[in-house]
Amino acid sequence: MVLSLVRYSNITEIVGDILKVAVPPADDDAPVVSLGDLAVLEHADGETSLAQVININRTIVSLQIYTGTKGVSTDATVTFLGHPMQVKYSPNIMGRVFDGTGTPIDGGPGLSMEPDIDIAGASVNPCERIVPKRMIRTDVPMIDVFNSLVESQKIPIFSVSGEPYNRFLARIGVQADADIVIFGGLGLIFDDYHVFRKAFEDAGVFSRTVMFINQASDPIVERLLVPDMALAVAERFAVDEGKRVLVLLTDMTAYADALKEIGISMERVPSNRGYMGDLYSQLARRYEKACDFEKGGSVTILSVTTMPGDDVTHPVPDNTGYITEGQFYLHSGVIDPFGSLSRLKQNVIGKVTREDHGQIMNTMVRFYSGARDAKQKQAMAFDLSEFDEQLIRFGDLFMERFMDINVSMGLEQALDLGWRTLAECFRPDQLLMKQDLIDKYFPKDLMPTRDAQSDVSPGSKGAADPVTAGEGADGEVAA
Repeated sequence: MVLSLVRYSNITEIVGDILKVAVPPADDDAPVVSLGDLAVLEHADGETSLAQVININRTIVSLQIYTGTKGVSTDATVTFLGHPMQVKYSPNIMGRVFDGTGTPIDGGPGLSMEPDIDIAGASVNPCERIVPKRMIRTDVPMIDVFNSLVESQKIPIFSVSGEPYNRFLARIGVQADADIVIFGGLGLIFDDYHVFRKAFEDAGVFSRTVMFINQASDPIVERLLVPDMALAVAERFAVDEGKRVLVLLTDMTAYADALKEIGISMERVPSNRGYMGDLYSQLARRYEKACDFEKGGSVTILSVTTMPGDDVTHPVPDNTGYITEGQFYLHSGVIDPFGSLSRLKQNVIGKVTREDHGQIMNTMVRFYSGARDAKQKQAMAFDLSEFDEQLIRFGDLFMERFMDINVSMGLEQALDLGWRTLAECFRPDQLLMKQDLIDKYFPKDLMPTRDAQSDVSPGSKGAADPVTAGEGADGEVAA
C-alpha cells in the first residue's frame, strides 16, 4: 500500500530496467529516500509497477523496475513507500511457493493478513553465536562419512553445467534431518522448478518446506531478492521458534551474473571478467547469515555454484571459496573425495558420531588414493603387485558403494559397509587402524583364521603392504 501522496515526476533517464528520477531535498512533508527502499511506479495509463532504490547520487535516485521498463515513459510518476523489501513470515507460509517479490504463486489462500518482515538485514551479532557442534544427517555417504555437514555451516556444491546438481540438491532437502527447509531458486527453467517441487511433494516433506522461485523468464532484479527473502525467513524461524533450518540455494552463479548485469546498467566500472568489485562483499553478506544461535535454532546454507568451463578460478567460485567453510565437488555424477572438504567436520566426527568414524574415513580415503595410483600404473602397462590388485578392487567397490550420488544410506549403515568393503579387500593387519576398533567392528565372517594368517610368511608376495613392502626388520631396503 502506498504510504505517501507525494509523487515525483521528474524522470531524467531510462536505461535498461533502471529508471532515474530527480528527488528534491527531503523536508517535513516528504519521506526520506533510503537505499533499498521500495517505490511504486505509476504509468501514464494508470498501471503500477514495483521498484527498488539501488543508488542515490545527490538528488538523482536510481530505481530498479521489477517488471522492466518496457512501455514506461517519462510521463510516469514515482511514489516512495519508505521501507525496504518485505516478505511474509508466519507458520502459515509452510508448504507455500512464492515468486521473487514474495507473492504466492501456488494458487493457495491469500496471506495479506500475515505479518511482514524486512529482508537483507544485518548479520548476526557474534556474541549470539555458538561453536557448531551438531551434525545434519543427509543419508549421502560421501557427505555424512567423509565431509560431514554441520549445523550453521555455509558450504557450496561446486559443479558444471550438465551435472545433476539440482536433482542432488533436491534429494538432500528431502533426506536432511532439518526441521524446516527453505528453498531459493535463482534463474531456474520451469523443468528444474518442477523437479524440486515434485521431489518435495512426493517425499511428503512439502509441509515443512518454503519455496522462493525466480524463473529464467522473470525479471532479473527479482533474482537478487530471492536469497535475502529465503535467509530472512530462515533466520526468523531459527530465532523465534528455535528451528533447525536448512537453506538450499541454486544457482549462486546466476545471482552473481544478475549483479553484473545490473552493475553494467548503472555504468559501474567492472573488476574481474566483467563482475563488479563488490562481488565478494555481496556473496559474504548472504553466506554470513548461517549461524548456530545460542538462544535459538540454527541456519545452515547449502548452495550450488556452477563453474563456467569447470574453472575453479572463475570469480564466483573463487570468491565463494574464501567465504564458505569448504565445498562439495560434484563431477561425472559423483562426489569427488579429493576436491571436497568440510572444514567443520572435526567438530562432530567421533564426538557426536560413532567412535570408528574418523578411522574409517581416513583409511578408506587413503586406500582410494592408492587405488587411483594403481590404476594409473595399470593404464601404463606396469606390472602390478598383489597389493595393487587389492587396491584396484577396493577402488571399484568404493566408487560403486559410496561415490555414486544415487546411493542413500544412514551414517551407521555406511560405516558398517565401509568395514565390510575393507574386509573384502584387505587383511586386518593391512588396515593400519587401531586394534581395538578392528576387534570390535571388523566383520567376523570375513576375519581370516589363524591358519590363514600363518600361511602368509613375512617374505612372501601376499604379505606385501604399502608401508613395509621391500623393507627389512630394521627399516632398511632389502638387497
